[in-house]
Amino acid sequence: MPFLRRVITGHWQLICLTLMIVLLWSTPAVLPLRILTVFLHETSHAIVTLATGGEVLNLTIDPYEGGSVTSRGGNRFLTLSAGYTGSLFIGAALFVIALRTDWDRRILALFGALTLFVAALYIRDLFALGFTLVTGAMMLATARYLSLAVNDMTLRIIGISSMIYAPLDIWDDTIARSYLRSDARMMAEDIGGTTVVWGGLWLAISLAVIGITLRYGLGRSSNISLRRKI
Repeated sequence: MPFLRRVITGHWQLICLTLMIVLLWSTPAVLPLRILTVFLHETSHAIVTLATGGEVLNLTIDPYEGGSVTSRGGNRFLTLSAGYTGSLFIGAALFVIALRTDWDRRILALFGALTLFVAALYIRDLFALGFTLVTGAMMLATARYLSLAVNDMTLRIIGISSMIYAPLDIWDDTIARSYLRSDARMMAEDIGGTTVVWGGLWLAISLAVIGITLRYGLGRSSNISLRRKI
């Protein structure tokens, strides 16, 4: 099967990385990545709130993969839609940047700076503040002191984790446990429809985004040259 052979040969590193993340998904090893995706989810709510004329009062995340944004104003439809889709779009963008460009250091440094900026402006809870300050500082240190290959791998790991987490979280929060007070539940209450309908729509969007990202982002080969200094 020439096609399968080309895929494995051209993307074996990415396949191994994805399998490793999946196998470790429910372990403490991947918990920081899952919490980081929750931070992206809540930050997406905050960005859209500000972009549509609202005010963000507080943002928090917790060690149990929960989070919330307290805000006033803004477009309710867009802000509620922004959480799951926003974290996925950010993860997909980081993934493609890692695969297709050499901007890894600049993007990781920008990511770290924005994380610290959000922490300084909107986060007051101890766990959330500690997590974002440490994460932002580590991103800046990685961008400054470690090799391009390490920065590239860091963006890939964050991107893959986000693309795994988003559809799983949508399914779990809005379809499998539709009774939860999720973004989809609030959308149904404020806009109309049902929790499952909104969750199903966001799930379809997330799967489409992942498919498009893989279709047009991978190219012929995604492997990092072993000659590059890690």
